[in-house]
Amino acid sequence: MQRSALLATTAVLAAATALPAMAQFQRPEDAIKYRQSAFFVMGQHFGRIGAMANNRAPFDAQAAAQNAEIVQAMSRLPFAGFVDGTDRGGNTNALPRIWAERARFDAAAARMQEDAARLAVAARTGDVAQLRTAFGAAAQSCKACHDNFRRE
Repeated sequence: MQRSALLATTAVLAAATALPAMAQFQRPEDAIKYRQSAFFVMGQHFGRIGAMANNRAPFDAQAAAQNAEIVQAMSRLPFAGFVDGTDRGGNTNALPRIWAERARFDAAAARMQEDAARLAVAARTGDVAQLRTAFGAAAQSCKACHDNFRRE
């Protein structure tokens, strides 16, 4: 019961914050902080799954499923923070290419979200082999976006 309440709360918060987020940013720095915060939380949970998938932590099917659900929910949030004017200012690593190649960036974001959804499905099976496969695909879509759209 507690897990389902957590997932429901996460989903509601994700939906509630993602849709009106663009209107909530008063300054470009606010949008930058928003997207960085969403990526940070997603990365923390993704890293926990990666530790299990790469045998750096014992596999715990329940923990993997919970973390994957959070990754999936968080995957929808950061992109509301990539509004015009947030390619500079603040402490951003986003490349201006995001705004110049918006359709390509949006396609990469959609792919990452699809891979996050597949990761959540694989994690729910409790099968570590399926988790490893889905984790690898999700990691590749994250890396592709970083390689193309992020300053290191």
